[in-house]
Amino acid sequence: MSPWLKTVLVLIPAGVLLLVMPSADDAAGSWWSLLPPAVAITLALIFRDVVLSLFTGVWLGATLIADGNAAAGFFRVVDTYARDALTDSDKVSIIIFSILLGGMVGVMSRSGGTHGVVNALAPFATTPRRAQVVTWLMGVAIFFDDYSNTLIVGNTMRPVTDRHRVSREKLAYLVDSTAAPVACVALVSTWIGYQVSLVGDALEKVGSNLNPFSVFLGSIPFAFYPIFGLAVTFAVAVSGRDWGPMLAAERRSRAGELMAATSQPLADYESTGLAPNDDTPRRWWNAAVPVILVISTTFVGLYLTGRESLLADGSTNRSLSSVIGASDPFTVLLWASLGGVASAIALAVVQRILTIREALEAMINGFKSMLMAFVVLTLAWSLGQVCTDLATADFIKGAVGPHVPPGLMPMAIFLVAAAVSFATGTSWGTMAILTPLAIPLVFHASEADPLVLSATVSAILGGAVFGDHCSPISDTTILSSMASSCDHVDHVRTQLPYALFGAGLAVFIGYLPEAFAGISPWLLLGVGFIAIAVWSRFIARPVE
Repeated sequence: MSPWLKTVLVLIPAGVLLLVMPSADDAAGSWWSLLPPAVAITLALIFRDVVLSLFTGVWLGATLIADGNAAAGFFRVVDTYARDALTDSDKVSIIIFSILLGGMVGVMSRSGGTHGVVNALAPFATTPRRAQVVTWLMGVAIFFDDYSNTLIVGNTMRPVTDRHRVSREKLAYLVDSTAAPVACVALVSTWIGYQVSLVGDALEKVGSNLNPFSVFLGSIPFAFYPIFGLAVTFAVAVSGRDWGPMLAAERRSRAGELMAATSQPLADYESTGLAPNDDTPRRWWNAAVPVILVISTTFVGLYLTGRESLLADGSTNRSLSSVIGASDPFTVLLWASLGGVASAIALAVVQRILTIREALEAMINGFKSMLMAFVVLTLAWSLGQVCTDLATADFIKGAVGPHVPPGLMPMAIFLVAAAVSFATGTSWGTMAILTPLAIPLVFHASEADPLVLSATVSAILGGAVFGDHCSPISDTTILSSMASSCDHVDHVRTQLPYALFGAGLAVFIGYLPEAFAGISPWLLLGVGFIAIAVWSRFIARPVE
């Protein structure tokens, strides 16, 4: 489709909307608040142009907030929302971390390190199926932070999966669907402190003396979507079978096309002069050492900053999970990425593979490869703030209604969390919105039943992760596309059926039977695993 036709098809409905737009006060908390994310997501899926789609969504939302003034809304995209996104210290940390990691990958590639990793993993990843299993295992192994997981696994395994003609869409799916699911149920991760603190604050408001960490531990067996999501991903990797758009992508890739001809990868490492010279030695440690340094620095940094935070607060709790939970992950990620790129440069220069000038050029080219991801992340965060200003989440919560039976509340909360996360593109934001509302509601309705409380906590976390997986405006989904050098819309489109399958299992095999029959969640997880095995064997189709 030509750019002119895209523009016309976008502008005509937009012009109609301008004529009927309500005031900002009337739009906030109403169905109008759904329009910006709905338009952005719909346009992205139809036109496959994520930048245009996100910009249009932000513009529409800013116009609503400006009482229908399209000109004012247009300028607010940049002078308010994009600027505010880039003045948030946490978001800037993610940008810098991603850029520095891109520079590290650039140096690793130019010095032959990534090719060395491919050669080193060759004895283990000898087939497309084994390459996928190795990717899954790496995703599960880096459990302590979802951002680190996504960027490290995607960048490390991309040359390996490329060699075995695994599609970029499949790599992005494996990366995305092991990052947040494993981080949100791990006892030691950057998520744990945030989750437990939200639960603790909510319990304190209702006067409960329940230990928030115990409530979180009790929620793990009820984490149906994260656990089923990990199981589906493993089944897909180990079976060599796929379904829906992913099956077509995999068959195309086996035929020699890693990406569709129309794909626009968020990070393009192939066209930035990062390939090593023919005479460059392929030494795996030139990639492994920087990656290991990033991982070890992250873990040690999380421990040190968490310990310092607990000491400052006067806390006597020194358990590893508490220490990691109290850490400063964004600062630590900056340390880790800087150490990673510095070590990659040092290794290349000391071995005389690259000169200082060549290493710095490779680093800069790695930076350049992240430009598109930088733009998309900024627009996605801007759209998230628009949704906050329009009270989109409040509308979604109110639409569910207050008269849900206590036993069905976990399922209802899972669906609400999924909708909020999908519309806003943020899992942590969804947790922050729903936890202080859902826990008091369930606490009183269930007469403080610990099982219902635990199931509710898992429903919030699971729904937040599900919506995050499915939404094109999610930062972790964008980072997965970037790390895998995959077209973002292609990643979302191929991942969506698998995420919906996992969510269906969570509802119909998890929350519903638990609500009506009181069946043990461990038994329900076993039934779900059997269902996944049956699906993999009889519904999914062989790629080759």
